[in-house]
Amino acid sequence: MPIYEYVCRTCGHAFEQLIRTGDKATCPSCQNQDLERQLSMISVSSESIREANVVKAKKAVRHVQKERQGAQRDAIRNHLAEHD
Repeated sequence: MPIYEYVCRTCGHAFEQLIRTGDKATCPSCQNQDLERQLSMISVSSESIREANVVKAKKAVRHVQKERQGAQRDAIRNHLAEHD
C-alpha cells in the first residue's frame, strides 16, 4: 500500500494519502478527486541527493558530538568544583 503525494486542482491543498488497491484518492480539504499526483522526493534518488544527505547526516553527527563534549566538560568542571 503506497503513500502518494497529491495537490488538489480545485483548492490547491497538498497532502499525502495511503492508497489501497482499488481506492481513489480524495482531497481531505474539499473532498474533490481532481488531483495531481506529485513526484515524491523519497522515490527520487540521484548522486547529488545522496551526497547532500551524507553531508547533512555528518553535520548532525558533529553537532551531537559537540553537545556531548560540552556536557562532559561541564560534568568534569562540576565534579572538580564540588571536590575542591
